[in-house]
Amino acid sequence: MAIRDWPAGERPREKLLHKGAASLSEAELLAIFLRTGVKGKSAVDLARQMLKQFGSLRALLAADQKTLCALPGMGPAKYAQLQAGIEMARRHLGEALERGKPLTDPAATRKYLTARFRDMPYEVFACLYLDNRHRVIAFEELFRGTIDGASVHPREVVRQALSHNGAAVIFAHNHPSGVAEPSDADRRLTQRLKDALALVDIRVLDHFVVGDGEVASFAERGWL
Repeated sequence: MAIRDWPAGERPREKLLHKGAASLSEAELLAIFLRTGVKGKSAVDLARQMLKQFGSLRALLAADQKTLCALPGMGPAKYAQLQAGIEMARRHLGEALERGKPLTDPAATRKYLTARFRDMPYEVFACLYLDNRHRVIAFEELFRGTIDGASVHPREVVRQALSHNGAAVIFAHNHPSGVAEPSDADRRLTQRLKDALALVDIRVLDHFVVGDGEVASFAERGWL
């Protein structure tokens, strides 16, 4: 049976409008994005099949273009729409790091870092530059690496911090393994960076390590 023939209260779009997006299952949310099904399957049936194939909504959203476009009901246009939606969500979370705003909500910063780095297959080291009132100046990725790690050069970190006229910095990097626990190498590197930046009067406020749904904070552990 086509979705248009379902009772109004069971149609995903009408359900969202009356009860809110949080009331929908992952299959129903995906069905609204798909809009139509394929022969013999409604959009909800197709969405359930796709979720079962990938194992989770997160795995589906992280799939590459070739894999997604090979699915029934998908194609380059749908892939582009999906990526645009994901990027809008990231930017929405990124408003917590908007230039000129004081950084007052650590939870929002964690959410943004998780959305940005959690599913990356390689390690990324980034830096958030703040002024002396902890207002955001800029956020940028400095180094990218392999699945095992990224080479971080203290001299380049200092140079970039000075170029932004930063008074303080927050570091962030991800662990593609999904384990957020900082390694001994992470702790040694952070100390080297802290010492180098102290020579030019720039403070290190925190270093976040992003894992699979978990973010470890050096500051919370008393390591800074």
